Amino acid sequence: MTTPYDTGLDRNPANFQPLTPLTLLERAASVFPQHTAIVHGALRRSYADFYARSRRLASALAKRGIKRGDTVSAVLANTPAMLECHYGVPMAGAVLNTMNTRLDAAVIAFQLDHGEAKVLIADREFSKVVKDALALVKVKPLVIDYDDPEYSGPGDRLGAIEYEGFVASGDADFAWALPGDEWDAIALNYTSGTTGDPKGVVYHHRGAHLLAVNNVITCGMGQHPVYLWTLPMFHCNGWCFPWTLSVVAGTHVCLRWVRAKAMYDAIAAHKVTHLCGAPIVMSTLLNAPADEKKPLPHAVQFATAAAPPPEAVLAAMKAAGFNVTHVYGLTEVYGPAVVNDWHTEWDALPLAEQAAKKSRQGVRYHMLEALDVLDSETMQPVPRDGETLGEVMFRGNVVMKGYLKNKKSTDAAFAGGWFHSGDLGVRYPDGYIQLKDRSKDIIISGGENISSIEVEDALYKHPAVQAAAVVAKPNEKWGETPCAFVELKPGQSATADDLMAWCRENLAGYKVPRHVVFTELPKTSTGKIQKFKLREMAKSA
Repeated sequence: MTTPYDTGLDRNPANFQPLTPLTLLERAASVFPQHTAIVHGALRRSYADFYARSRRLASALAKRGIKRGDTVSAVLANTPAMLECHYGVPMAGAVLNTMNTRLDAAVIAFQLDHGEAKVLIADREFSKVVKDALALVKVKPLVIDYDDPEYSGPGDRLGAIEYEGFVASGDADFAWALPGDEWDAIALNYTSGTTGDPKGVVYHHRGAHLLAVNNVITCGMGQHPVYLWTLPMFHCNGWCFPWTLSVVAGTHVCLRWVRAKAMYDAIAAHKVTHLCGAPIVMSTLLNAPADEKKPLPHAVQFATAAAPPPEAVLAAMKAAGFNVTHVYGLTEVYGPAVVNDWHTEWDALPLAEQAAKKSRQGVRYHMLEALDVLDSETMQPVPRDGETLGEVMFRGNVVMKGYLKNKKSTDAAFAGGWFHSGDLGVRYPDGYIQLKDRSKDIIISGGENISSIEVEDALYKHPAVQAAAVVAKPNEKWGETPCAFVELKPGQSATADDLMAWCRENLAGYKVPRHVVFTELPKTSTGKIQKFKLREMAKSA
């Protein structure tokens, strides 16, 4: 049915522009050109310089033939170069693929090939694993070396091009263009902790813009916040915070390594107002030696994901001067898209009831249109009784475009018009959700996803192992760590240390089991391993 409001009132350049986070930096540089945008060691970079360097990077990439839809990969720490990549790469129309610096060479090579990377920008610290990966790839990308002045450790140059020289070759007045469509891809992030090869999650400009703005609301950011980079920028594009800070002309305080002294020094010196991270960051701060701690200049806002922090940890963080907000999400929804919004009246509840409230994941972000717990077969909402299990599902503009070159997985993820998280949870009468289990047995350790099946596959390759099952063991420092239950072959022998050493040779270090238990695995009558029993056993292992 056509109404008077549908006739002659069409979209045109004056009333419709594609949403993109790129315009956020342009505005910040225009309004606050001399405000400090980036701090890194002795370096101070203004918004005018940040914008100019991002345009130079875009120009240099364009001169090399990089265009719309090309992939530019980055193996970088939390450095100014990584921030510039978040703007310069999409300003050239390209798609930024930030890679986990903890990955092994085979996985890096897979991602470079699958994403068809045309350019690879690599930090010298990671040159060994990147060199090994480049020996495995089918098509060699243009390699640009980044030599961070704050890094003095080992590492070699891999290419003939150095990052600073490459940026200098570009034009600071490069006329970058808005995406032709806000649905255009802006970033490619690979899942971790899944079976088989990781899936390439594609973000679009619209979603990145909306989530970036949403972060300001969720984290209560006023004008000119100071943000400490403890969350890896390679993880879900740093939850979109590289773009968020431009909304409020904030200051990025870069940090190569998450160490207690460096964090306390940065908070004190730069008057940090906000940071994000996994439970391991909280543990590092709380357990620091007394001589490394420093008084906080004010209350610092801390957003944490993964498992909800125990009440004792929340109390200790509050006593230390940190206000903790618990958030939840997945790579497929640009990082966190659910927040445990706290009601002030809950402060009057007994501590045990407060702890129960804080253990819930929460409610949807403002820019997420719908969040629910549904029966995955009927696609109907489960009762809001806090007991009936269903699958947590998302719907809205901050949900990925889909999985790159993987229609089958994309269709399955979006079946029924919802994004299926794979996480099992319940919903309470007040609408808050709480996770109860992970349908794919993912272990979240220090904010990193670990596939139990991947670890089991490594164990099964050991000549003495007959059967193996890996589950999450609760850990105060890391949140969870892998715990392996193993049956040995008759007549064979192996120690826990033997199997952990074996895993270190076949897996990234953070995936290696911290505990190995030799026992007969509990099984059903059909021979299926009962992991729910192992999870209980792991608590006391």
